[in-house]
Amino acid sequence: MNYEGLHWIDTTIVIASVLLAIGVGIYFAKRQNSTEAYFAASGNIPAWAVGMSMFATIISSVTFLAYPGSAYSGNWILLVQGLMVPLVLLGVIGFIVPLYRRVIKLSTYEYFERRFGAFARFYSSIAFVLEHFSKMGTILYLLAMAMVAFSGGINITWFIISIGIAVIILTYFGGMEAIIWMDVIQGFLLIIGGIMAIAMLFHLTEGGASAILNIAAEHNKIDFGPYAWDFTQLTFIVMVFNGIFYAIQKYGTDQSIVQRYLTARTDKSAKKASYLGIMLSVPTWALFMFVGTCLFAYYQINAGDLPSGIKSDEIFPYFIATEMPIGITGLIISALIAGAISSLDADVNCISAVVVEDYYTRFRPKATDKQKLLVGRISVIAIGIGAILIALLYVAWGGEGVLGTLFGLYAILSAGIVGIFLLGLFSRRANWQGLYIGIAAAILFTAYAVLTTTKFGNDPNAGIILDLEDWNFRHHTYMLGVYSHLIVLVVGYIASLFFKTPLADKELTIYGYLEEKKNKK
Repeated sequence: MNYEGLHWIDTTIVIASVLLAIGVGIYFAKRQNSTEAYFAASGNIPAWAVGMSMFATIISSVTFLAYPGSAYSGNWILLVQGLMVPLVLLGVIGFIVPLYRRVIKLSTYEYFERRFGAFARFYSSIAFVLEHFSKMGTILYLLAMAMVAFSGGINITWFIISIGIAVIILTYFGGMEAIIWMDVIQGFLLIIGGIMAIAMLFHLTEGGASAILNIAAEHNKIDFGPYAWDFTQLTFIVMVFNGIFYAIQKYGTDQSIVQRYLTARTDKSAKKASYLGIMLSVPTWALFMFVGTCLFAYYQINAGDLPSGIKSDEIFPYFIATEMPIGITGLIISALIAGAISSLDADVNCISAVVVEDYYTRFRPKATDKQKLLVGRISVIAIGIGAILIALLYVAWGGEGVLGTLFGLYAILSAGIVGIFLLGLFSRRANWQGLYIGIAAAILFTAYAVLTTTKFGNDPNAGIILDLEDWNFRHHTYMLGVYSHLIVLVVGYIASLFFKTPLADKELTIYGYLEEKKNKK
């Protein structure tokens, strides 16, 4: 899928947006003189900026490219995951935020250690690192794939390395403070880019918005089905369960979000930031789903305009490159790059924080803050290079069905971490012995499910690694994460009843929050 390349005006706008990100990092470099400043912005960021940063981190180039691709080829079923986020979190953010601000210094997984011991901390932090490396590779790949199309065929490797280096520079010099303020700019760019794309589609489609909506209704494009109670296929109910656990995992156990809680000035500010991030994310996910629906209607009317064999993930970039006017094209591509950078820089910084707090500090407890900061900066470089290498592996693999693959990886690599969190939060009786039994059960189940559904190599005719025939795992991949969380929660609690241990400290559970709230009345 090659086009003629960008006009020099669009190229200038795109280059300027990348240089702006690098410049912001360098601007804030002088303030990054401690680990508190580098990883938590010294806890001095206003609530609205923290909320925009949360929003921009979650809404990445995956949303910008893969959501339109998914809506174009199917319907809006993947949006169901996002719709669960406010339904779940508006009721629990009130105690999750003060819990973390009270009991941890920097790492989310310090809570897991205080509640269940060192192994729980290592297990959950490793799950986070694995999951986010897969996410970073996906984002870099998607962005580079689009940039190849816009450039007229420049090698994808060049774009992966260039954007990766820009992210490393921004994160290395500017720390979390630069990331948050750059996220504010990038968040606005994302919203503007989506609105501009829809406006152009309305303008260019014969019959305008009414024609688009009529075609969408005729082909059931704005739909969340199938609605069957079936866990073997991608159905509404599968995405509901997936979304519930995704919401808790993201806002309750994910370092990239929890670390943002620590950057706010007060508990109240951190809560406001979380609510803002949640309420901005869902409409934006829907916005980009609607872009895909509009693209479907547009190319139904202009049936001969798409090249044969084009992938659904490539259709939005194709439209931008071939139909958008000069200048607008550059702004939308800048929004696309902004979405990638805002997610990548956060992941790089947060994984670095985990490396420093969960590993380096444990093995070097007497290390000075200056030494920790140095290790953090070195980690940023190493993590950035790792993300580049993973994206290059995506290139070799081919990147088919990127959004579905990403959701599948989230499910597999989530490793029952939400079950650990819920067990620690809601049960004072749960103990480390019971939890470890629950984790072991989840690992065995995940191994069984993966081995009985994974084929040898990429050959569609290849056999399954462990074929148990009627006993193979039959449910949809997205349910893997749901089941692993539930196994840890249920098995962990039941197993805990067999070990006599003191009740957990109230301040580490929801009961401490409820008691404090009751005493304030």
